[in-house]
Amino acid sequence: MIMKKKLTVRIALLIVCALSINTTFAQDVRQKPIVKKQTTTTTKQTPASTKKQTSTKKPQTTNHKWKDVGNYSEGLADVRDANGKWGFIDKTGRLVIPCQWNFAGFFCEGLARVKDANGKWGFIDKTGQVVIPCKWEGAESFSDGLACVRAANGKQGYIDKTGRIVIPCKWKEAWFFYEGLAAVKDANDKFGYIDKTGKIVIPCQWKDAWFFSEGLAKVMDDNGKCGFIDKTGRLVIPCQWKDAEWFYEGLANVKDANDKWGFIDPTGRLVIPCKWNWAKDFSEGLAAVKDDNDKWGYIDKTGQVVIPCQWKWAYDFREGLAAVKDANGNEFYIDKTGKVVK
Repeated sequence: MIMKKKLTVRIALLIVCALSINTTFAQDVRQKPIVKKQTTTTTKQTPASTKKQTSTKKPQTTNHKWKDVGNYSEGLADVRDANGKWGFIDKTGRLVIPCQWNFAGFFCEGLARVKDANGKWGFIDKTGQVVIPCKWEGAESFSDGLACVRAANGKQGYIDKTGRIVIPCKWKEAWFFYEGLAAVKDANDKFGYIDKTGKIVIPCQWKDAWFFSEGLAKVMDDNGKCGFIDKTGRLVIPCQWKDAEWFYEGLANVKDANDKWGFIDPTGRLVIPCKWNWAKDFSEGLAAVKDDNDKWGYIDKTGQVVIPCQWKWAYDFREGLAAVKDANGNEFYIDKTGKVVK
């Protein structure tokens, strides 16, 4: 569960970062492990008004010498060489930051987190210069000018871009800041929310909590059911769902007691019935859904199937195109009519 949470937070951070800089296409972030929380599903992790403007595919390099290639963010992509070390390439495929790190995250707000040979985390700028020394047990990407870090005592807090601790490391878990608030977990294993001064603005009372998106945040009660609160902490959508994602384009996907997915609006009204094996967030007016035959297609906001369920996998639409995968694992781009684009 901890690893799933870490996957979720990183995906969400990549989305947040991409929205803040209006980046263009890279692979659908729900498929790329990007650090912190996760819902009970495989990806959730990522915010409403924070939808990622990235491509549906990994970056193309000028050669095949890389063991792994990440998503482009702020013009650079993380790569891993044959020795297992990470660096960064630009959009021409040129190595611009040498592969010297045990791990490297994506760039966000001008900085990228890196892990040195001693297992400590710090941050570099786009020239490869270390601007925040590698001294932390863990670190997340910057969001809203702050980054979550983990100290030697295992507790988490926040630093600014100078490396100064602005919120002490006293929390058992901590999300990134988005829409001015961050979810944190106290010594009693309850989640609440703090502002950027570190003040608790929503009391720690939830079994789990996620970031705010479109003014609402998903929370989980002691019975393991999910609902949504507003920024005053008021429960505006009752905790009745087995799982839920965040709000995108005015709708949030939710899972019912029968493990089927549908969509609710901000009042909690079910506007698209729970009948799908899986449903992704809406992007550019369409959402990818998986039917009972484990085939993927797309629906519009009325719930109407507009692209038939025929694909082994389907990514979100970005700039009018989405990548899909056929039964043989071949990937294609399709437009919003479902036509394959050569």
